[in-house]
Amino acid sequence: MAAPGFWDRNEEARRTVELLKRAKKTVEDWSARDQALRHLEELLELAEGESDEGLLTDLSRELDRVEVEISDLQRRSLLSGEHDRLGAVVSIHPGAGGTESQDWAEMLYRMYTRWAERHGYQVNVLDLQPGDEAGIKDATVEITGEYAYGYLKAESGVHRLVRISPYDAAQRRHTSFASVFVFPMVDDTITVEIAPADLRVDTFRASGAGGQHVNKTESAVRITHLPTGLVVQSQAERSQHRNRDFAMRILRARLFVHYQEQERAKTQALKDVKKDIDFGSQIRSYVLQPYTMVNDHRTELKMTDVQSVLDGALDPFIDAYLKQKETA
Repeated sequence: MAAPGFWDRNEEARRTVELLKRAKKTVEDWSARDQALRHLEELLELAEGESDEGLLTDLSRELDRVEVEISDLQRRSLLSGEHDRLGAVVSIHPGAGGTESQDWAEMLYRMYTRWAERHGYQVNVLDLQPGDEAGIKDATVEITGEYAYGYLKAESGVHRLVRISPYDAAQRRHTSFASVFVFPMVDDTITVEIAPADLRVDTFRASGAGGQHVNKTESAVRITHLPTGLVVQSQAERSQHRNRDFAMRILRARLFVHYQEQERAKTQALKDVKKDIDFGSQIRSYVLQPYTMVNDHRTELKMTDVQSVLDGALDPFIDAYLKQKETA
């Protein structure tokens, strides 16, 4: 940074400064956890010497907290992708099966929202289309926070649910599918060129709940990128202007991944998840009947507490996926 002419190259200088800030933060985070452990060790010796049960109890709680923070740092160390540090755009689509699959898609939407809340990430709904009877036809959410994409990229693929259907009067077992696609949230460090002439913008009335304003005005926005054929839309807001902004965010994220796939052959892994939303293509199965089990078919990690997973306890699956990728 002290080299002559460094600050004359604005874009390069900005990226270098950003990399330096991230490196410093990583070192500071590890140093803070190391110092906290040393402090706890000193207090433990004091508590044991004085047989202070109350202090020992407090230390146990504090140690649990520090261990969680260290586990998060260890998980973060596995994120070596160029854009892992970015926020994430998560799109959820039900497969064939009508109400059953739409209800499953809504369960996944809730699962990722709960996961984000557990990690202190902000969730912003960009598009949400309710189902005709229950569930959702489509959902796209923006999860804002450092490394959200690095963690959630493990979730791209088809998710399968097996359960006794609450919508079947005969109480038969049903299998439902939904797809999840995760894109990096494009920020100011990434340039995606979009020519206005390449866009077709359509407005229409939003569907579902939202009051008279939503249903009686053309506030929903659909944008088609003509060169690639990519189509995005947003109808989560009452304002057409805000929906257009949201749709452009989704489009930039999808175009970024689209161009990466074209330019780099090693992005085949991203293409592999874009399979039919049907049998044999799932990355993970959630079984509620005749037994309870969540099985990740890539890492073979299994958990029997399905409800906790559906409540957002995804970290074991994310850890296993990242460790497998690191080993490979």
